[in-house]
Amino acid sequence: MASRAPAATSRLLVGFRKWYYNACGFNKLGLMRDDTIIEDSDVKEAIRRLPEQVYNDRMFRVKRALDLSMKQQILPKDQWTKYEEEVHYLEPYLEEVVREKKEKEEWAKK
Repeated sequence: MASRAPAATSRLLVGFRKWYYNACGFNKLGLMRDDTIIEDSDVKEAIRRLPEQVYNDRMFRVKRALDLSMKQQILPKDQWTKYEEEVHYLEPYLEEVVREKKEKEEWAKK
């Protein structure tokens, strides 16, 4: 019985994550989580490093979401971004930018 507890907890956690993902609402505008990160200097640099197609896809989603927002509309449900399809496309680039920034700070201390 103890071996089933982690599986049940894991399923519960995934269920909560899916619920929270949908509750946030950005998926109803066709956005991904990484599209909603506040653009500080690190995020802007990470966005600049995106491959062209990934950048263009991001810009399309953002522009479409702004248009929908201004019209106070959402996408049809079959076009919502699904939790299972979520891709953290910006994360590796952002981690690289932050790592490089820390390295520069370390070098400046020496």
